[in-house]
Amino acid sequence: MTADRDMNREELGNIMTVRTKPAALVVAKNNGHRNDDGQSKMEPHVGLEFDSAEDAQEFYSAYATQVGFKIRIGQLYRSRVDGSVISRRFVCSKEGFQTNSRTGCPAFIRVQKVDSGKWVLANIKKEHNHEFEASGELCPPQIQRKSFATPRSSSGGASRTGIRSHEDDSPSSVVDMKRLKKEEMDGIVGPTGEPQKGLEFNSANEAYKFYYTYAANTGFRVRIGQLFRSKHDGSITSRRFVCSKEGHQHPSRVGCGAYMRIQRQESGSWVVDRLQKEHNHEFDSPTDPSRTVTVASKGYREEGSSVLENLDLVETNGGLSLVKRVRESNISSDWYNLLLEYFQSQQAEDMGFFYGVEMRDGKGMNIFWADARSRFSCSQFGDAIVFDTTYRRGNYLVPFASFVGVNHHRQPVLLGCALIADESEESFTWIFQTWLRAMSGHRPVSIIADQDRAIQNSIAQVFPGTHHRFSPWQILAKEQENLGALLSMDGEFKYEYDTCIFQSQTASEFDSAWNMLMNKYNLRENTWFKEMYRMRKCWVPLHIKGTFFAGIPVDGSLKSYFSTTLTPQTPLNEFIVRYEKTLVQRREEEGKEDFNSFNLQAVLHTKDPIEEQCRRLYTIIMFKVFQKELLECYSYVGIKINVEGAISRYLVQKCGNGDERNTVAFNAVESEYQL
Repeated sequence: MTADRDMNREELGNIMTVRTKPAALVVAKNNGHRNDDGQSKMEPHVGLEFDSAEDAQEFYSAYATQVGFKIRIGQLYRSRVDGSVISRRFVCSKEGFQTNSRTGCPAFIRVQKVDSGKWVLANIKKEHNHEFEASGELCPPQIQRKSFATPRSSSGGASRTGIRSHEDDSPSSVVDMKRLKKEEMDGIVGPTGEPQKGLEFNSANEAYKFYYTYAANTGFRVRIGQLFRSKHDGSITSRRFVCSKEGHQHPSRVGCGAYMRIQRQESGSWVVDRLQKEHNHEFDSPTDPSRTVTVASKGYREEGSSVLENLDLVETNGGLSLVKRVRESNISSDWYNLLLEYFQSQQAEDMGFFYGVEMRDGKGMNIFWADARSRFSCSQFGDAIVFDTTYRRGNYLVPFASFVGVNHHRQPVLLGCALIADESEESFTWIFQTWLRAMSGHRPVSIIADQDRAIQNSIAQVFPGTHHRFSPWQILAKEQENLGALLSMDGEFKYEYDTCIFQSQTASEFDSAWNMLMNKYNLRENTWFKEMYRMRKCWVPLHIKGTFFAGIPVDGSLKSYFSTTLTPQTPLNEFIVRYEKTLVQRREEEGKEDFNSFNLQAVLHTKDPIEEQCRRLYTIIMFKVFQKELLECYSYVGIKINVEGAISRYLVQKCGNGDERNTVAFNAVESEYQL
């Protein structure tokens, strides 16, 4: 998010420089006043200038100490040009509602970096909604800093890890590593046994100790994975503990899928609600649980502290994730060597072969390639494309994505491939821009891709005007995550929910049914439910039926082009062989349909001349689609009900079904039909 740099010059007319000392507040000339005890006091105001953001932070902390409140570090804003920090917020410690001690206090200051390099106080809110503490002596500022949960290694779907602070969460939800270490050193061992669904714990600490003890006895180690927060009050509602070999960010990690997830209950206890026991690697020798927890706690502190300075909190996959500020590639260096050698050999045989590699600081990042056949196919079938990122659903060894279209036989056709270095907006933007260059600037009419904010922003930037439709698999996954209890326990809700989405014929009908669901099932405060309504044009059939999607059904997507050959665990030395095998197989299938369309004829079902004409023009597959529509249209009858100038209205009804009727308006001037 980029803050506005163009400040009103009149606001800066009374600028002064403040250099705050740790033990005292230095008052700028002609702008201070005396308290009753003779002590100088500085009031923050718009236009106040500082040498650095840290100076502004110390100034606000010293001011807060005098007044009688404490502060925390709030949001920061980065430039879209170079990623540097250009704005910061410092807030009252009682801002938000994450704990009972917080009151949602709105007080804050925001400082903004100007062209001179100084930091200027741009916004301020002085009013608090709570009583002040007794103001004390000026002392070195004690600033409550946010601490973050350890980022979950993510080779598949993006995580929803949120901000974590020991002071923010209830004792039962915080995994206290120091306490665990002390308890284990004192010989206190947690509960033992096999993890299973329904297992209950008094606290998250207890569940963590249990899983570590189980791991030590079995022969593997665990890490703290993602956490989930309540959309209502921000408290932690769920935690995951994963195998230390989860992900692929380090050579020692093999994408292991084993984990245990605990869910907080209304009683305050924690219950295992999801569990995956299978590992994809050999176990080590079992170790002493107490030593395991001690070593693991050390590793956790190192991982949780050393990388935090290079992390940013961003929205991904409908949630918040910690991602590296300094971009690093998740693609092993071996892949670059293998693929570059393959690309060079292909270019020697195929003059139309295109490839690109994003370089950053001398290191390889994203990779894109497309052969001449794919580039030609895009000119014929590139109006509706699927950006297939199947790798995000599982623990794939390589983040392989593909651009797929639909040909004149309704078969998937390859339009390009990519390896994604990291799931950042920069990566997706580079991949889309490179694809566009390879396809001679041919922008698609529609694209089916995941819902993540980074992908949405990249599509809007590179393909302006292209209709982005969300991937069905992701919508279903989010439905289960946010409405799973209602969908599984209340059959009436599922029926009404599906009817609202798939049966609504008009916008007003959909809105009415959606509002009924919100009111009847108390979903007005459900953040996901509100967000999906706001983005209804990206997934609701009613709102996308006017856009060309090449016949790809709304409740499903194209089968992955490489699904039968490239599995999650395809090794490096087999990737190219399987990739080329799939190309040959898919293109042979297209050749067979070409042969059939040139040499065979479909059977006619009517004597309508248009049916005979279309049989000559269409491929066999597409003719059968048309033929079905033609036969169905004979089941409807239209009765003209009125005429208003160039617009005629008809009542269209299916024969034998009085309930299925619609009013259709025909504009003779524009040759348009409208329900």
